[in-house]
Amino acid sequence: MSQRIDYHNDPNAPAANSLVPSVNVVVTNDADEVLLIRRSDNGNWALPGGAIDLGESIPQAAIRETLEETGITCEITGLVGTYSDPRHVIRYTSNDEVRQEFSIVLTARAVSGRPTPSTESREVRWAPRHELGNYPMHRSMRLRISHYLQNSNPHIG
Repeated sequence: MSQRIDYHNDPNAPAANSLVPSVNVVVTNDADEVLLIRRSDNGNWALPGGAIDLGESIPQAAIRETLEETGITCEITGLVGTYSDPRHVIRYTSNDEVRQEFSIVLTARAVSGRPTPSTESREVRWAPRHELGNYPMHRSMRLRISHYLQNSNPHIG
């Protein structure tokens, strides 16, 4: 199985060889819980998301990725921020692609469906806000969730 390896501010990290616009989505339900996936490629918990395809808008990509990874259909409601730290690179072992981080994080409301794992997500669950800190995740994902929980102006970084 292909693996995803995140490096942050690591002098031994491989050099980036691609920049792929992507989305992450903070989806909430009526109980104000946050939708999380346990990634198949590294075992970390994360927000659903992925690459924006050619011919697709940012909201379309967010809705598609959420449905593919979680079984939940969502409606986009806002923006958490943009994340483009060149010190954060992601290596995919399947093809030795090394991406520089470039992610737009949106908020959404669940419309239908039930949490269902996929090939990209080993587990999918609704997490109460007060438990989000208990899930092992990469620091970049924790930062996105932290900015969402702060509920301030959109983060640009």
